[in-house]
Amino acid sequence: MHKDFFDKIICGDCIKVLNKFDKPFADLIFADPPFNIGYKYDKYKDNVQSDKYIEWTKEWMAACKKVLNPSGSFYIAIGDEYAADVKNIAERELGLFMRNWIIWHYTFGQQMKNKFARSHTHIFYFVKDKTNFTFNDHKVRIPSDRQLIYNDKRANSQGKMPDDVWNGYPRVCGTFKERAGWHPCQMPESLLRRIISASSNPGDCVLDSFNGSGTTVVVAKQLGRKYVGIDISKEYVRNTEKRLCNVENKKSLNLFFEPAELSELKHLLVDMQISTDEIKKDKKLMNLFTNQFNVRMNGKKQYSAESVCTALEESAG
Repeated sequence: MHKDFFDKIICGDCIKVLNKFDKPFADLIFADPPFNIGYKYDKYKDNVQSDKYIEWTKEWMAACKKVLNPSGSFYIAIGDEYAADVKNIAERELGLFMRNWIIWHYTFGQQMKNKFARSHTHIFYFVKDKTNFTFNDHKVRIPSDRQLIYNDKRANSQGKMPDDVWNGYPRVCGTFKERAGWHPCQMPESLLRRIISASSNPGDCVLDSFNGSGTTVVVAKQLGRKYVGIDISKEYVRNTEKRLCNVENKKSLNLFFEPAELSELKHLLVDMQISTDEIKKDKKLMNLFTNQFNVRMNGKKQYSAESVCTALEESAG
């Protein structure tokens, strides 16, 4: 892929766009396609015959695999109705290897009149090569109950890997500060941060084949990745470009912490599902939090509990 396409949002059909390239370029692909359940999009009819939807799914998944680097990872978010089809296409037809079947369980689920509320989305995590892929476990580890509750000496000092049921990321609803307001299905930034941090490195290229609200490319930019977004809607493309312009690149006012470090602190709070006040009140929790922050920063420098506490106070203020 020509480097001029990096850090761009392309307006077009992802199948047609991706099939123009004869060499892989993406280190990580995140796809959140329409679920075929009747959502109202700008330029797409989300209610087609099932067989046509499945055939279309095969086409866009094949186009994505074509541009995925040999060591690349491919995440797909999908609803109940076509989860089995996506898994079968990936494994049986495209030869991808599934590493995890993640359930994103969220609050503010869609309420139903005559059945239980829909409150989850499937996220499949595939790789092209089952032995050669990027997975930065240190970037997503969290303290275990053995550390937090039981003070068990057998606990891994690096923390534990999160479960494959993700409960800490609510849907981005209309009242949320993060809500852009011009797309019906906006993914939370924290969820994409976990995926991008784990399955790519700074300088890698992250592709979102259904760019939509632009969350994937925004987080990719925040984390120092190259990005490519594709969407058929000119309006969604324009709005994503505006959203990208608002990504903060300001110098930190904190004397000791850079913006990337403060951002990592914030998202560790989210992943641990605790507040700054809880940490400040509990010395043991502060030490565990500081240790986990040091793990996530992967030895770039050693952070003290005092400096972390100061940074949390200033960022909260």
